[in-house]
Amino acid sequence: MTEFVSSSYVLLPLAITLVAPFIILMLKNHITLREMVSFIAGAATFISILYMVPSVLDGTIYTFTLFTLLPGITVSFAVDGLSLIFALLASFLWIIATSYNIGYMRSLKEHAQTRYYFCFAVAIFGAVGVAFSANIFTLYLFYEIITIFTSPLVAHHQDEDAYSGARKYVVYLMGTAKLFLLPAMIMTYVLCGTLDFHLGDMVQGIFPEDAPTHWVVLTYFLFLFGLAKAAIMPLHNWLPSAMVAPTPVSGLLHAVAVVKAGVFSISRVILSGFGVETMEALHLGIITAYLAAFTIIVASIIALTKDDLKARLAYSTVSQLSYVILGVALLAPLAVAGGNMHIAHHGFSKITLFFAAGAIYVATHQKKISKMSGLGRKMPWTFGAFSVAALSMIGVPPVAGFISKWYMITGAMDAGYIIFVFALMASTILNTAYFGQIIYKAFFEAPAPGVNIEKYREAPLSMVVPICITAAISVYLGLNPTGFYQFIELLMGV
Repeated sequence: MTEFVSSSYVLLPLAITLVAPFIILMLKNHITLREMVSFIAGAATFISILYMVPSVLDGTIYTFTLFTLLPGITVSFAVDGLSLIFALLASFLWIIATSYNIGYMRSLKEHAQTRYYFCFAVAIFGAVGVAFSANIFTLYLFYEIITIFTSPLVAHHQDEDAYSGARKYVVYLMGTAKLFLLPAMIMTYVLCGTLDFHLGDMVQGIFPEDAPTHWVVLTYFLFLFGLAKAAIMPLHNWLPSAMVAPTPVSGLLHAVAVVKAGVFSISRVILSGFGVETMEALHLGIITAYLAAFTIIVASIIALTKDDLKARLAYSTVSQLSYVILGVALLAPLAVAGGNMHIAHHGFSKITLFFAAGAIYVATHQKKISKMSGLGRKMPWTFGAFSVAALSMIGVPPVAGFISKWYMITGAMDAGYIIFVFALMASTILNTAYFGQIIYKAFFEAPAPGVNIEKYREAPLSMVVPICITAAISVYLGLNPTGFYQFIELLMGV
């Protein structure tokens, strides 16, 4: 039985992530203290969110309204199981990313480090805000905060490529938010008289039965393409272009805040906005599933053609994000579970892959896959962790990616959509091809003639340790498949 409890406690994680960036800014001349604040704030945020887990698992949904703008339009927060998946992921990976940031930024003597840490922290504030949003208006505000404060991170290197990538990033994400997401929010308010999500189950949405069908369908697709952080094709090109950013930022974009805000928001809109009844009645789920399957396959094929490691990982992310969308769009309980579990499972594995790419660059200044022959023997911890995370992306047990993919395949079969089982299997083959090539080169291929790899060694421990931790967590989640499943079990009503 779901119980709604109004509590201002839900503001605590938001308050921590709001205050921390400004303390970081004030400590710009005290490097060690500045970095310590990131650690402490990340840990405090994670613990404050973790405190709510037992009650939420017992059926409590925490709510709190900060203020009301108009009838039906409020800045309100709610914490249910779906919220916790994204919020726990973002806050925990902030702790891990801080250690990695120190090793990366100091090793490369990067400029503007205070601005970097400030924007990184505000992005986490935006991510927690998206996770805790009780309505579409609140979600929209925090969704835009993430875009605004991650764009300076994309432009960090302040050269022509960085500015070009940042421009595309802003145009795509803020452009779609203004052209599609904002009208979708307005149309929802007109049709429903409220922007509040229906929390507690995924069956009943907020759209009334007598709402004009064509307007509901239009509103849905405005949401789908307005939430372009999910990188569903054709609104995906900003993501590979953003790879001009420092590697820790790529991890933030791909695993922690940005893209996860996109797929989480789509999941929330489908399950708590439209609901399964409306999605099935209007056949919106199956159309979305086909779009997601197309993105999964095509992005995987493109990834196979990329020699730049970060570019290959970027297209891998485009593909893997649509796993989440596909699982949710199938509307079958197990598929929905697999899709939402993949938010976290992909997060831990993908940040491992990007952290490994950054460690390789710091140690060797190498970005090209074709030049990595034999490096696995000189950097066994980095490439070992990379291999574990790659197995998760492929879907090999006992790593986490296998669990979410298994749930999605089972859910697709339960729903009678065998074509999507074939799509997932085809993606698995493509994943094996483009990750297997990297692993083979690193461990089993001899260096090219005249290339001396003896001078290389592992990156600093502050970088290698976080890589190994996130890889180990991916294995742990694979061995404990109920880890994130329990957070959405009540929502699914199974």
